[in-house]
Amino acid sequence: MTGGSADYKQAGVDYDALDEGKRMAIARALATSPLLAARGGRALDASRGEPAFAFDFGGRTLAFVMEGLGTKSIVARHMLERHGVDRFADVAYDTVAAILNDLCCVGALPLVVNAYFATGASEWYGEPARAAALLEGWQRACMDAGCVWGGGESPSLSGLVAADDIELAGAAVGAVPAGRSALLGEQLRVGDEIVLFASSGLHANGASLARLLAERLPEGYMTSLPSGRSLGEALLDPSVMYVPFVQELLASELPVSYISHVTGHGLLKLMRPSKALTYRIRELPPVPEVLAFLVEQAGLGPHEAHSTFNMGAGYAVYAGAGAGAEVVALARELGLQALLAGSVETGPRQVILDPVGVRYGGDRLALSGGVHPPS
Repeated sequence: MTGGSADYKQAGVDYDALDEGKRMAIARALATSPLLAARGGRALDASRGEPAFAFDFGGRTLAFVMEGLGTKSIVARHMLERHGVDRFADVAYDTVAAILNDLCCVGALPLVVNAYFATGASEWYGEPARAAALLEGWQRACMDAGCVWGGGESPSLSGLVAADDIELAGAAVGAVPAGRSALLGEQLRVGDEIVLFASSGLHANGASLARLLAERLPEGYMTSLPSGRSLGEALLDPSVMYVPFVQELLASELPVSYISHVTGHGLLKLMRPSKALTYRIRELPPVPEVLAFLVEQAGLGPHEAHSTFNMGAGYAVYAGAGAGAEVVALARELGLQALLAGSVETGPRQVILDPVGVRYGGDRLALSGGVHPPS
């Protein structure tokens, strides 16, 4: 370990403050729900605090999400500037995956995604190869997800964004397949089985801490991992796009009850629903080399590591009792790694990770509980 322990707060990310801001925003947003009726729709307020907002309109259930990449594009910039390695196609892909993997959590399949490319200076586009890579990666992600790229916005925000950086984000609209209901946690039951899907590495969460750790290392992003790969290359492995799997899952007769995208907060996201249920994990996927290295460098114990990084679990699907093995089989048919990891039990709202001896109480994750419209 180099330079002592490190955590997310030292990297400038305080989830307690961010979550409080989210709860305050949701309380205000709830007051606007009745306005949708004037347009012939209905807000599904149970989706408040879920990865995407769901609403009924024109006889269909639709979903909307906005999501960003975070600071991973800074890693891509450093790798290009310092080492001549252009990975902007991969961070573009990451951004689309972050958006659409969230959208699918409520049981919706993407229709249209729009891009938001905010630069600190319009000269960012003065390097044609870098700009072309960015656009190629975004298009490729849309193609893999079967989703139209509708357009977007590319502001130049001098003084707000650093002149040599780009903020990547976007928004998407999707639809719940006809005959299905949105997955908002209401269908979760004791006995449901939890299938964890392997991540490819960092995905779109934890880059701020990874950057802090890289700057402490003598070789920085060129630090060799045990496999011989550089830290920077491994950090920029593109996220897994889970959309094709969700499409097949929703087309099947399998009794899926919930889906969770394991991003910020790590495996705390397994208890994203506000129900009083216990989520017990008996087997965890292998930890990707790059995440094991970051955990070691940061001096994180299992409790902190699994609530900071995805630790190899990028997505979770909850299915009815006895259906977990079929979910795993479907995943493998599509070339994804998945395992029947645990189950939903009676008990207080908590996550128990048996293999690492970790328990997270329900107070560790509260994204929407207890909020009401302001009077």
